[in-house]
Amino acid sequence: MKNKIQIRHKAQGSGLFYPGIKKTHLLVSCTLFLVPFFTGCFYKFNDVSVPVEIKTIRIQTFENTARYKNVRLSPQLADKLRQKIVSQTKLTPVNDNADWDISGTITQYDVTTSAISEQQVASNRLIVGVSITITDRKTGKEPKNYSVSRSFDFSATLTLTQAEQRLNDDMVRNLTDEIFNRIFSEW
Repeated sequence: MKNKIQIRHKAQGSGLFYPGIKKTHLLVSCTLFLVPFFTGCFYKFNDVSVPVEIKTIRIQTFENTARYKNVRLSPQLADKLRQKIVSQTKLTPVNDNADWDISGTITQYDVTTSAISEQQVASNRLIVGVSITITDRKTGKEPKNYSVSRSFDFSATLTLTQAEQRLNDDMVRNLTDEIFNRIFSEW
């Protein structure tokens, strides 16, 4: 009985899973393996390209020149873009004299039929288009222009007002992501 207790004690002290491997060796090995994995994840999250000399940004409220105007979309889109840029870059928002000045225009806000079932409209599609201009006041480069367009399907049983209420969060989030990716992927 005494021999079994001593053997178990020696096995526990010599390694966690394999005899001869100490706990500290196992911990160091796991750490060396996992650090590159987590570092890689964070690198992808922060994969934003901004010229080194750019420190400040101003995002103006978007103008709405679409045929149909959703009055809530313009300020929500500008505000959400501002929040995303502040949270995912090192740029500081300012009200004037910014290194980058971002302005935008909602150019399209149209509804079309997207599906027909039994000779009836089954679903509609809301298409939203936004044009973005980035003026680089720091380096004096030519302004960059981008166009973004996203579509959002909704049931034909809903009115446009009902669909806008249901789709609003998705519209703002998806358009903001698309604009952000266009702005920061080409610098």
